Amino acid sequence: MTDVELRHLTALAAIAEEGSFGRAAARLGYTQSTVSQQIAALERAVGGAVFDRPGGPKRVRLTPLGSVVLDHGRELLAKAAALAHAVDRFKAGDGRIDIGTFQSVSNVILPSVVRRLRDEHPGCDIRLSEEEPEQPQIGDLDLLFYDGRVDGDVEHRKLLDDPYLLVAGADAFPEGPVPLELLDDAPMVAWPLTCDQPAMEQAVARSGASPQVVFRSAVNDTLLSMVRAGLGSAVLPWLAIRGADVPSDDRLRIHELRPFLPPREIYLHWRAGRTLSPLAARAIEIAVEVAAELAPPASA
Repeated sequence: MTDVELRHLTALAAIAEEGSFGRAAARLGYTQSTVSQQIAALERAVGGAVFDRPGGPKRVRLTPLGSVVLDHGRELLAKAAALAHAVDRFKAGDGRIDIGTFQSVSNVILPSVVRRLRDEHPGCDIRLSEEEPEQPQIGDLDLLFYDGRVDGDVEHRKLLDDPYLLVAGADAFPEGPVPLELLDDAPMVAWPLTCDQPAMEQAVARSGASPQVVFRSAVNDTLLSMVRAGLGSAVLPWLAIRGADVPSDDRLRIHELRPFLPPREIYLHWRAGRTLSPLAARAIEIAVEVAAELAPPASA
């Protein structure tokens, strides 16, 4: 049976439906001798005749063996057609993509990426997972957004520098940039000490300031609620501030810091040495375009 080919089964089905080799050949765009050769090869493979050939104008008819082969052959042809359709959809970008993300990217960058992917490929299957572990692994993900480089056998593309800004109550500091020295001993709310947070706090300490962290939370909205409540100020990346729509809140004020802190770096990662699906390749292109359209304040 390993010698049976899909073209043999296609010829079998066409002859059974048309009733003659000649009409089947015309339908398939073959010569009659080509169709005859395909049926002969099929009969050798299955070990018997699949058609009774009465000769003359009479219709050819399936043998009992031919009926068995045709019944199963139609199932194989249907599966082959489904496979061809799935491959065509995959090549067109309508496959599945699994993306790892984190809070700031989920709020600001990823919505535009998802919307554009779905506009271009309505049949695509997009799966998202949001977490920010201390040691991220790309695992089974197609793409991974992370605020820093990921170790391992991965390729990456830097999307943007995400500068740190001070979010404070409207009357906590004078308008304009705030010297880091004014944060010394000031109450602050902050993220947990994971990812880029330790590096940021160390940079503040090197400036000579030692804020008093009175609350930590990984949820941006929670931190900002505490700033509104007067518990303290917060040093947050621009993406987090933009994602929470802080500029439109008259209870809060955004300040640049002097000197500037080293910005958080946002990267997109994928596994090295692996052929990307068309959908994943397009997602990378869109993410780069979306990041380039953002305009975070300069941090130099």
